[in-house]
Amino acid sequence: MSDAGFQNEQQPARGWRRRHHSDILFAFGVAIALYLAWHLRRELVLIYVSALFAVVLMPVLGFIMKLQIGKWKPGRGAAILILFVSIGAAAGAFLDLAMPPVIHDLRDFLLEMPTRVPLLLDRMHHLPVFQHLNVDALNAKLQDFASNAATYVLFSIRDWARTVFDILASVVLTAYFMLDGDKAYFWLLSMFPVEIRQRLNTTLARAEVRMGKWLLGQGLLMLILGVTSIIVFASLRIRYAYALGVLMGLFNVIPVVGALISVSLVLLVAAIDSWGRVVGVLIFYGIYAQIENSFLTPRIMQTSVDLAGLAVLIALLLGSALAGVVGALVSVPTAVLVAVLLNEYAVRPETIITPADANHPR
Repeated sequence: MSDAGFQNEQQPARGWRRRHHSDILFAFGVAIALYLAWHLRRELVLIYVSALFAVVLMPVLGFIMKLQIGKWKPGRGAAILILFVSIGAAAGAFLDLAMPPVIHDLRDFLLEMPTRVPLLLDRMHHLPVFQHLNVDALNAKLQDFASNAATYVLFSIRDWARTVFDILASVVLTAYFMLDGDKAYFWLLSMFPVEIRQRLNTTLARAEVRMGKWLLGQGLLMLILGVTSIIVFASLRIRYAYALGVLMGLFNVIPVVGALISVSLVLLVAAIDSWGRVVGVLIFYGIYAQIENSFLTPRIMQTSVDLAGLAVLIALLLGSALAGVVGALVSVPTAVLVAVLLNEYAVRPETIITPADANHPR
């Protein structure tokens, strides 16, 4: 056999070994990337949430940039500054108006708790349901809890400090994504082949529009619930009507869970004064929930977001499991992004089976 023939026989074997080695190295690279992603999941979630907030807030930023004061129009940096200053001013005004009465009543409650708790337990002991309750043991446990509360707060300062740091880091990252996000976005697009790049860019632009519409619709729903809650709570003479109404509107950004948390808080505050106010809150929210689900949401959100209720619930469940409250907060815009990508790359309209097709097979 000649040398040329021998070399021709060896070339397929060498090519197979080269591909085999490349596959092994790629598998190791994926494993290392997954390992690092797992250990850096908190930081990766923070980056993702910041980027998503930047995308969702871009329509607001565009609106600010279109404003004109005399001959001056804000640029991107000035618009970002105006946006964050406005959010900070609104939060400061809320805390200044709503928190002083809450802090005052909470301080009075903590001062009076050592004398009121035994009286409350004594009254509970006279009720038939609690006659077999060991009041002394329960009182001792409550006193131990009160004495250990300061220790718990002291040890939780580190966790609170980390939470505050995450919030500040998220604000800074969001501002930088809004300022220089286009450069990072087109840099990531450049990693894809040219024939795929344009289609992906169009798909992501469509997702950005839908997420902006979600923000507009969700903001309108939050405003409606907040204003009506303040009016109703003030009419019922519920404590902290302004603060609770604002919280009702803000918590409405989290589907299902936000409403449960805010309504439970309002019921707890209303129960301090009278059961009649509790009934009034339940009636109000029951009527509002029906109006929102049957009238407001279909007209405000359905046409813009176009997500099924089941998809929203699944996204909420997965988001809260992965990242708690923050994950629940970004679950809907994430579901919008995933839905747009699936519709573009996975769903084939000609093969979709409708309920009518299932009931009437060919």
